[in-house]
Amino acid sequence: MHDRLKGKIAVITGGSSGIGLATAKVFAGEGAKVYITGRRKDVLDEAVREIGHDAVGVQADSETLSDLDRLYDRIASESGRIDVLFANAGGGGTLPLGQITEEQFDDTFNRNVKGVLFTVQKALPLMGRGGSIILTGSTAASRGTPAFSIYSASKAAVRALVRSWALDLKDTGIRVNVLSPGPVRTPGLVGLVGDDASAQQGFLDHFATIIPLGRVGEPEEIGKAALFLASDDASFVNASELFADGGIAQV
Repeated sequence: MHDRLKGKIAVITGGSSGIGLATAKVFAGEGAKVYITGRRKDVLDEAVREIGHDAVGVQADSETLSDLDRLYDRIASESGRIDVLFANAGGGGTLPLGQITEEQFDDTFNRNVKGVLFTVQKALPLMGRGGSIILTGSTAASRGTPAFSIYSASKAAVRALVRSWALDLKDTGIRVNVLSPGPVRTPGLVGLVGDDASAQQGFLDHFATIIPLGRVGEPEEIGKAALFLASDDASFVNASELFADGGIAQV
């Protein structure tokens, strides 16, 4: 099938690389009109070219509320509504307990919690019955990871938000779910160990030894899981957490 999102208006924050970009390609290929956001204009412009299908790039930082207002004002004037919102922008670094800084804490929670909250809240006036909201979670919220406690806590907060938001949205007909990837071959993951290619490959190889499927995920695989949650195939899926993790957080 290539029309599961035919005629839909989809918004993907953090859509210029990694999982966001891969998902934008999947959504566009299934017929959606896709808006993506990113902080760097050159990377955003290249992503729009890669996606094709008349995708639209809007330079925006999800932590900045005025950027979100500008994004949604443009969508309102051009498309009039949002059918699918994938609040994907976020990230974080590693610091062990004893070295955690206020700067790291604020940066991580601003990106992964504040940004997600207002990305969703400000989109609601453009969403209606049948709408789908997807938040990017992480297996880090379900299992311990050395030096990753702040990121893990921020993703646990994302899971908690969805449980309550599903109740807040009870009478709207809008579904809200969390998509939690495991280790995926993205610039954000390999960047945790720096720019050395051999170190990055060693990092991925390590994950492959502890993932039941014996390999890391690819961004396109997460995009296909997001497509399920975005589409009418998931019409009775709400307040859930869908793991796309090769089994790492399941055993």
